Amino acid sequence: MIEKETHYWTIDPNNIQQENKKIAEAATLLQAGEVVAFPTETVYGLGADATNSDAVAKIFQAKGRPADNPLIVHVAEKAQIKTYVTEIPQIAEKLIDAFMPGPLTVILKSNQKIASIVTAGLDTIAIRIPDHTVARALIEASGRPLAAPSANTSGKPSPTQAIHVFQDLNQKIAGIVDGGEAGVGVESTVVDCTGELPLILRPGGVTKEEMEAVVGEVLVDQALKQSTEQPKAPGMKYNHYEPDAPLHLIQGDTAFFQAQIDQLISESKKVGVIASEELANELQASHIKQIGTRSDLKTIAKHLYDALRFFNEKEIDIILCETFTDQGVGQAIMNRLQKAATKEIKQ
Repeated sequence: MIEKETHYWTIDPNNIQQENKKIAEAATLLQAGEVVAFPTETVYGLGADATNSDAVAKIFQAKGRPADNPLIVHVAEKAQIKTYVTEIPQIAEKLIDAFMPGPLTVILKSNQKIASIVTAGLDTIAIRIPDHTVARALIEASGRPLAAPSANTSGKPSPTQAIHVFQDLNQKIAGIVDGGEAGVGVESTVVDCTGELPLILRPGGVTKEEMEAVVGEVLVDQALKQSTEQPKAPGMKYNHYEPDAPLHLIQGDTAFFQAQIDQLISESKKVGVIASEELANELQASHIKQIGTRSDLKTIAKHLYDALRFFNEKEIDIILCETFTDQGVGQAIMNRLQKAATKEIKQ
C-alpha cells in the first residue's frame, strides 16, 4: 500500500458549532472519495461515501478486510434511512424510535441506492444513526451516507480512542477526527428486521432485554460465535478483536484463576491479566489491567477494547481474562471475548 498523509483534527464534541472549519475539511475529503476515521458513541468508525464503490474499496484496502463482510451505513437522521430502504416494517420503526440515535443497527431491505460493495451483494442493508455530535455533524457536512466499519486493522481490537486508530492506520487513510473516547466501548447491536420477529445478529450497546421491553419477543441468531456462510452483518464470521498475545478466558473462582497465573509463571511466561476490580483486588500478578466493576457491566464494555490493546507493547507472552455473565450487555462482552480468545479454560 502506498503511504499517504493522514490529516488529524481534534474536535470538542461539546462545542461542535465552533468546530465547523475542521468538520468541513474532513467532509471535503469524504466528498472527494477519501477515507476518514471519526468517533461514534460505540467505537471509532472508518468512513467513506457509501454510494461510491471506489471510495468504499479504500476501506477494505486500509483495514485488510474480507470483501464478503458487509459494512454498516451511518446516517444523520431518521428521514435518511427511508432514502436507502424499500420499507421500514412496524417493528423496525419502533426500534428506531426507541434507540436511535444510539448503538443499534437495523437490517432492512435495500433499494440498491447504496453501493453493492457495502452490502456485500446482499439485498439487505445495515443502517444506523450514531449518537455522537461529531459523527452526525460530519455526515451532515459531507452530504453523504457513510459506510463505516471499526477503524482498526481487520481482526484486531476495535478502537475506542483516536490514538488506537493512529496506531493501526496512520499513513493508510486520509484523515482522523479525534472526538475523545467512545462512551459505549463495544459496537452497536445489529438486529435483522426483515423477518417476522427481530433477530439479533450481533449483540452490542442495546441489549436484548431493552429491545424486548419495546417490541416483545426478540430472537438471537444461533451462529453468533462462528458462521461459515456469507455473513449478513459485521462480526459474524471472521476472527475479531485479537490482541497480539494469545488470550485465554478463565472461568472459575479466584483460587482457580490464581492457579492458572502461577502455573504459567512457573513456565517462565510473562502473564498479563484482564480483570474486574473485584477479581483484580484478590489476585497476585505483576501485570493486571482493571476494566471496571461486575456490578456495572457497562464499565467493563467501555474499557474492554482498550484492555485488549494494553499489553501489545509490554512483551507479554499470554493474557488471561475472566469471564462474565451473558445477560444484558454481558452478552456483547462475552461475544467479543470469545471471538478474541484462543482458548477457554473452565474449572
